[in-house]
Amino acid sequence: MTIQESKFLFFTGKGGVGKTTLACATAVATADKGNKVLLISTDPASNLEDVLGTTVTDQITPHKNLNNLFTVNIDPETAAEAYRKRVIDPLKGSASTEMINKIREELSGACTTEIASFDEFSRFITGEGLPEIFDTVIFDTAPTGHTIRLLELPAAWDDFLGNNPSGASCIGPSSALNSSRERYKKVVSSLRDPLQTIFFLVTRPDTTSLKEAGKTSQELIDLGMANQGLLINGIFQAKEQTDTFALEMEKIAEKELQEMPEALKRLAATNYPLLPYNVLGLEKLRSVFNSTLRAKIAAEAQLAINEINQPLPDLKELVDQLERNRHSGLIMTMGKGGVGKTIVAAVVATMLAQRGHTVLLTTTDPAAHIRDFMDQLAVIPENLTIERIDPKIETKNYIDKIAAQKGQHLDEEGKKLLLEDLRSPCTEEVAVFHAFSKAIQRAKRQFVVMDTAPTGHTLLLLDTTGSYHKEILKKMAANPSKVTTPYMMLQDHFFARIILVALPERTPMREAEALQNDLKRAGIVPYAWVINQCLSAIPNLQDPLLRKRASAERLIIQNIADNLSNRTIEIPYLTEEKLLPAILSLYG
Repeated sequence: MTIQESKFLFFTGKGGVGKTTLACATAVATADKGNKVLLISTDPASNLEDVLGTTVTDQITPHKNLNNLFTVNIDPETAAEAYRKRVIDPLKGSASTEMINKIREELSGACTTEIASFDEFSRFITGEGLPEIFDTVIFDTAPTGHTIRLLELPAAWDDFLGNNPSGASCIGPSSALNSSRERYKKVVSSLRDPLQTIFFLVTRPDTTSLKEAGKTSQELIDLGMANQGLLINGIFQAKEQTDTFALEMEKIAEKELQEMPEALKRLAATNYPLLPYNVLGLEKLRSVFNSTLRAKIAAEAQLAINEINQPLPDLKELVDQLERNRHSGLIMTMGKGGVGKTIVAAVVATMLAQRGHTVLLTTTDPAAHIRDFMDQLAVIPENLTIERIDPKIETKNYIDKIAAQKGQHLDEEGKKLLLEDLRSPCTEEVAVFHAFSKAIQRAKRQFVVMDTAPTGHTLLLLDTTGSYHKEILKKMAANPSKVTTPYMMLQDHFFARIILVALPERTPMREAEALQNDLKRAGIVPYAWVINQCLSAIPNLQDPLLRKRASAERLIIQNIADNLSNRTIEIPYLTEEKLLPAILSLYG
């Protein structure tokens, strides 16, 4: 299967592996050949504008310098509002104001945003409503967990509609969904057709990314989507044989590639080298597939003369501040997928536990890797509890609880209808939120370190929290001042410490800055930034490629420390296979 033989190209994988770069490079290369290309982002934290160097909106827009390349970003909130309008407008005049208001309220949750995004996504597959015909449609998808959830939706809604033809839920009346049912079936058929669609699994040559790609491959196969290719991004080859760090970095990557999951070994793979520059703009995107152009741009990359004036604080100093005069509280690591939120959460939780505190380490990330890191320790402190908010388990527990409470006075037919309603995919969002709220409550008595999902999903979760907060206050009696909701607890700067994790690269920095601005608008102020995988913190680098990358990092880290964060923490780039013990050993 070649790119030219497929109309729909999907780039998916763990966050931070280079999906957007390779999707954009493919879009540019395909457009350069004369094809009319539409590049779509389904990632709530999209950075297409940065990479392409052109305006990207929720409307199909041509690239300013490449006329046959068009872009569009499926914005979740815009899609949700359009979806609400399509559901509610036909009801006006036939349904009561009370019923319409009830439906509008039901359509306010994060689950509506999910189905609205898929509804919008499906139109690009079927061509419905598109102003013109495109030769190639490329999807720069969201991080893996969100992508799989998106692709699972057609079957989930189909089951729900089949079992609940006259009901309603937080996605609106079933009759409204039924109107799109045939379109959804057509979409799934197209995704399973190897003559129409290919899924490119993007990974870096490291264990976590490869494991995630292997998991994604199997999940796609289970969905009937076996038409896949493997793209391994960021392959490093040492140029300076006297640089022991560079040699070790190359050796570890080779070993991890040899040990990649068997599912990936069966796929046709293409390797892409680690570059000494950020891939931003048309020329650098064209260099991805052009070795001559790569060499030219690499030769022009200059070593920056700016140096950070003094060393930045490390994780030990951060934990000193987090535990000062306290024995409880919520600590949340946030950021784009692939920047190292999980390892930072694991290190902070372990260090707090080693100092004698009772600690809960948990995650809301569907693609959680906390257990992988914790298993690297020879001994886990007894006062450290590790949990995961598992959507499937939480949904089952929630359904059992509601069925027991509401079903005790119902007859068999009533119980059957209740269970059918609870099988709506929306139930999962509610169930996960309840588990999230319980974890926040536990932070009143102990330290709770929470590894959150990638940025877009985190914001949806916080939006759900905010909606819950408003609903609680609305239903309160005369004195709402006595109630503290989870949202209010997140706004308490002493109780909740938000740690933004980023990489020392321009795009991750800007994405973390955008997240910080979103949080501040909600009254949630980040406590610190942690910059992970800093080559610039490695002494005596000799390899020319690594030196150029380290030099470019310095300017970015300095900008963060000077303009974006009052507390900026730095973690050096580590080549060890077992990252958690390696980081802990740095700080004694």
